[in-house]
Parts: sequence; C-alpha cells; structure tokens
Amino acid sequence: MRSERGSVFIRRPGEIYVADPEIAKEVLGNETGRYREHSDFFQTRTGMFGPRSAQLEIGREARLLLLRYVQERAGALPALVAERVTASSGPWPDAGNRLLFEHFRGALLGDAPSAALSGTVEQVIERAVLAGARDRHSRLARAWFRARVRRVLAAEIAARRARVQGPPADLLDVVARVGTPSDAELAEVYLSFLFAIVGSVGFLLGWSLYLLGTSDSRAEPVNPAWVVREASRLWPVAWLFGRKPARAHECGGIAVTPADEVVVCGYLVHRDPRHWSDPDEFRPGRWASVSGQRAYLPFGWGPHACTGAGVATRTVEAIVGAITSAHRLEAVAPDPRPQLAAALAPPRFTLRLSEIHRTHRGEVKT
Repeated sequence: MRSERGSVFIRRPGEIYVADPEIAKEVLGNETGRYREHSDFFQTRTGMFGPRSAQLEIGREARLLLLRYVQERAGALPALVAERVTASSGPWPDAGNRLLFEHFRGALLGDAPSAALSGTVEQVIERAVLAGARDRHSRLARAWFRARVRRVLAAEIAARRARVQGPPADLLDVVARVGTPSDAELAEVYLSFLFAIVGSVGFLLGWSLYLLGTSDSRAEPVNPAWVVREASRLWPVAWLFGRKPARAHECGGIAVTPADEVVVCGYLVHRDPRHWSDPDEFRPGRWASVSGQRAYLPFGWGPHACTGAGVATRTVEAIVGAITSAHRLEAVAPDPRPQLAAALAPPRFTLRLSEIHRTHRGEVKT
C-alpha cells in the first residue's frame, strides 16, 4: 500500500497509516496537541492510567532501579547465558523470553517472592507473554485468568504499600508507592513492565540472533551494538503506534477527524528508501557510519517514548556479545515469516552454535 499510495495512506476507512519519518515524529511528539494524550505503556482496560505525574514518577523510579540492577548483575550474565543458551539452546524466541525473565527476576519479583506471586508471574509469561501463547487458550479461559492475575497482583501491591520503607527493591515496590490509583490499575502497570522486559526485550534478542544466524555475513566479526540496532530497525518489536485525533486536521494531505485513528508504522518508517540504502537487507555494518538517524524510532518518539530503551538495548547487546564471542550462529526456521501481534515477534527457530577455536596466531576456526 505504501508503494502504491504514498507515505501517508488510508489502509481502510477510519484508519490512516503513517510511514513518513518526519510526520511520524509530529504525530508521536504531539507538540501541537492535535492528538489525545496517549501512552501505549500506561494504557489499561479502563482507559489511560494517570495522572501524568504518576506516569513520570513510575518511569523515573523504574529506570533508576533497572539501571542499578543491570549494573549489579552484569558479572552474572555470562554464566546465565552459558547455562540457558550455549549449553542448551531451546526453541526460540521462547528461549530468549525465558532468559530475560531469569536475568530480571529479582527486579520483577524481589529477592524472596511468595509462591503465589512467583507462580502467577511465571504463568503470565507462559500464557500471555510468549509469542502465540494467547491463541492457545479460549477467550473465556483468558478472561478468567486475567481476573485471577489482577487479584493476586493487587493483593501483593496492597501488602507492599502497607510496609513501604527505604528505596524500592523491585518494580512491584515502584508501582506500590504511587498513592492515587487503585491497586487493580497499578497491577496492570506492573504487567506492562513484565510484557516490556520479558516480552519485547526478549523478542529483540530473538530477532538479533535470528537475523545474525541467517545472514550471509555471520562468519564475519560481530559488533553486538550494530547487530541489535539493525535488528530493531529491520523488525521493530513495537511496530504500530495508534493515536486518536483530538480535532479535525490534515495529516500528510489526508483529512482526519476525531472518529479516525492515525497509526504510525515503525516497520515502514524503518524501511524508507529515502533514508536507508537497501532498506530490506540486514546490514549491521551500516551502523558504523550512521548517527542520529532520522528514520529510526524503535521505541516510539516524544514524551511517551520508552524510558527503559537504553537498559533494554545494552542488555541485549551484552547477551549477543556473550554468545558470539565464543560461537558462530546458525538459525533454522521452518517458516521464516514473523509472528504478527501487538508485538512483532520473530519466527519460531532453532539456534545452532558452533564453538570458535583460536590458533596460537589468533586465527579463528570453528
């Protein structure tokens, strides 16, 4: 549709897609107030979590906690990667999601979670976070499970609120210290953290390894940062950002009204041939000279862009580096098509590793 209709086009009545990078940033930045205030992260089943001050407080405290946690756990990450990936490479991308959960378990659950909390969160991952997991359960079963999860998390948050002292020890503490919303709303915000850290970051790891393992250049030296950036460019996990107009106006020459939805498509923005050479090709080396790229918004844009983007990318880069420093990768997928949902997940694949051996001259053999 983009090639036929232009970089802003009507996909179907009432739904306008944006593929132009500058217009995409205008929509997401919303500096002129043309769109209703919206945060994909703080969207709950009853509406937008608020007030805005609470969103900012949660974002700030969560970012500080995750930065501290990643720094403290940096030394343990290589051993976890060896245990979960290089020693036993299970089916992907699920293996990546489970690896991220194990790495961030303490930040998500604390040092000594109750059996009810730990078991509930693990069930959420298996039933709702892993790619395609929701489709394996009926609508009625999903509704019953969501209600049970909210009850368990709301009860945990209420208990945390009653014993607030010192800095937050985990992300449940972070949300429990916000005083105004209900515990049920805060439970949904906590679930957003779970989906972002275990789901989205896990999928980014999956894409990075899948693309590297299917690339013709996989025998070449690997720069983990380039690989992760190129993976998030080519297959952005957060690939659709929907916004509702606050008033009638024109978007890229198309008239929109408050009854419409304007959707920024990161997948198309990242493949704009005006900004990227060979936009459909996996070329990590392009990041050797690209800086401040205008057609790149893997974590959104503007005031509601992901505040934990830096932590996420550095963690994935560290894992990719730990794997590729000692192994060559080969990824095999029965079906190479992505798994389409709210998050753009990689296809199901098997990761095959061959150990790198270096000669006394520094030459590499596998």
